[in-house]
Amino acid sequence: MTLRPRDMSGHPPAIAPAYRSSRLRGPTQAPIAIPATPTETTGPVFGHGVLGPLDGDLIRNFAAPGQMAIGQRTIVHGRVTDEAGRAVPNTLVEVWQANAGGRYRHAKEGYLAPLDPNFGGCGRVMTDDQGRYRFETVKPGAYPWPNGGNDWRPAHIHFSVFGSGFGQRLITQMYFEGDPLVARCPIAQSIPAGGAERLVAPLDWEETVPMDARAYRFDIILRGPLATPFEATP
Repeated sequence: MTLRPRDMSGHPPAIAPAYRSSRLRGPTQAPIAIPATPTETTGPVFGHGVLGPLDGDLIRNFAAPGQMAIGQRTIVHGRVTDEAGRAVPNTLVEVWQANAGGRYRHAKEGYLAPLDPNFGGCGRVMTDDQGRYRFETVKPGAYPWPNGGNDWRPAHIHFSVFGSGFGQRLITQMYFEGDPLVARCPIAQSIPAGGAERLVAPLDWEETVPMDARAYRFDIILRGPLATPFEATP
């Protein structure tokens, strides 16, 4: 199997001047092409057998028995498709996010918002035969970051999508409809030609569960002119 090069013109650049840390760690030399080996093109192979029953339920998968994560109960769902709209089945989709207060469970986290003892902030599911996936979680909070004098990250969820081999991993972020911080975020606005709009998940009223959880739909398109913007890799 040959890994096709990705057209990066619609994706955020590795170095975006308004995104300060990208100037420090982004590559300054042209990338070096290394031929793919069977390790990258044939493995690892992910299957439903490696997933636990609560892997897609971030509300409960880190919680103590009988407990749940604190926050606005939220469903995130969608489809993974190719540029022709064809389903991409049996694909591993991983997510990670801050808690409802905007804090990550990370050893070097510096934000003062409290940790939720019942929220780990990560999960994973496999797409079904129609390319569909679904997570249950709490809506993440916004948080400040030391990019400028007063920069805040909008509420967002990180997504990782694996293909049939390790060399096909793609990473992106999902934002929520109606969040005014998206237009102010240097990371979101680094995407060319207003592409940040393709990362904003609309409220899905049909999938919202009354008296329980709101739903947002985030479809992931892997290639083509309507492709979901993915983070640049050298």
